[in-house]
Amino acid sequence: MNDRRQFLKQLALAGFGVAGLGALDDLRRIAAAAVPAAKAGADYKALVCLFLYGGNDANNMVIPVTAGEFAQYTAARGNVRLAQANLLPVAIANTPGREFALHPSMAGMRDLVNAGRAAVVANVGPLLAPTTRTQYQNRSVPLPNNLYSHSDQQAQWQSSISDDATRTGWAGRIADIVKELNGANTASTCISVNGNNLWETGQTIASYKVSSTQGFGIGMYKGPAATDPVSVAFREVMGRPYANVFEETWARTISRAVENQAVLQDALSGATLATVFPATGLGDQLKMIARLIAARGPLAMTRQVFFCSIGGFDTHGADQLARQAELLGEVSGAVKAFHDATVEMGIAQQVTLFTASDFNRTFPSNGAGTDHAWGSHQFVVGGAVQGGRMYGQYPTLVVGGPDDTSGGKWIPTTSVDQYAATMAAWFGVSGADLPAIFPKLSRFATPNLGFLA
Repeated sequence: MNDRRQFLKQLALAGFGVAGLGALDDLRRIAAAAVPAAKAGADYKALVCLFLYGGNDANNMVIPVTAGEFAQYTAARGNVRLAQANLLPVAIANTPGREFALHPSMAGMRDLVNAGRAAVVANVGPLLAPTTRTQYQNRSVPLPNNLYSHSDQQAQWQSSISDDATRTGWAGRIADIVKELNGANTASTCISVNGNNLWETGQTIASYKVSSTQGFGIGMYKGPAATDPVSVAFREVMGRPYANVFEETWARTISRAVENQAVLQDALSGATLATVFPATGLGDQLKMIARLIAARGPLAMTRQVFFCSIGGFDTHGADQLARQAELLGEVSGAVKAFHDATVEMGIAQQVTLFTASDFNRTFPSNGAGTDHAWGSHQFVVGGAVQGGRMYGQYPTLVVGGPDDTSGGKWIPTTSVDQYAATMAAWFGVSGADLPAIFPKLSRFATPNLGFLA
């Protein structure tokens, strides 16, 4: 009895339950899949979302350093301005007459941009239609719901639906469409290494949660032949007949989860990489994603989407400069290592990572830090990226200027729909299927921004 109680306590601590596992497909099919490993790698593509929770101040991430614009930056930013001597210049090929630099903590990202492996997408955010300052002020075009709200803007970035609540994300809707490319092995189409997210939730696909430390939950169970007390208790609890349908469903779900765990662990056992990742939370997440990509052959996958994230960007206070320097350094180091790992695996052309965040922050300081805003700048990284370039339109750095709602909150000139649809097209979604994923895409003149080949 004590062994059974210990086992059930461990299950509870691991977070296993019918609701959390019921959406998982049975990975046992993977072991018997007829798709050979070589075929799985031939047309493989992976899309990786790195979400910066809290609203990253992108005004201090991608900075114009041409004399006039940098003077505007210095005057408006006040106590959160960065010294030009500390910035990291980047070679942006398509902004003649305008020079840019990155935050001093982003040496890895600077190297990727200068090597043509990363691009900047400027002033992107949720939109329901192209919007000017006059239209915003007059409310003559529809606007996204609840602008400047963390939860709402996170949901709109992850769903690309800005005028209604939705239960699906744009990657989940993509996965619904392309899942046939993975045959029966849909359980590993969407994988999160940092908990639940809307982005990977589809109508028929749900994300499979994996710990960044490879702890899959029931590590105390040693297998069907083990004689230790916990393993014996597991087999006894799972093997007994249950009259109650909920108890029976629970038992089958837990048993299937343990089998799934074993298959994934076996696949990962041979997924070793020489690339050294930073010993950080995000470094661990991206290392696990890299190992899962390395295991694509045994798992017989051709299309996968991965979610990772880092929080702490809600910087209203006086610690903003120090906190953002720490966070952006962690992002830059982990992303550079991840790209290096894709190069090591020989699949850099087949893996694209992109950043997203709730929103940008106000251009002027509030006297301590910065407050919630709207349009922001993001990075796209990978071998297929047409890098060393800026896509979209960098805002005019004038409070009350043509790109400002008021108070230095930039109106996006590129929509999340355009940003996401460009990646969806690269991933293999046909033009005919794009409207089902991005219902407002037709309102924008350039549905594909061209940053992926």
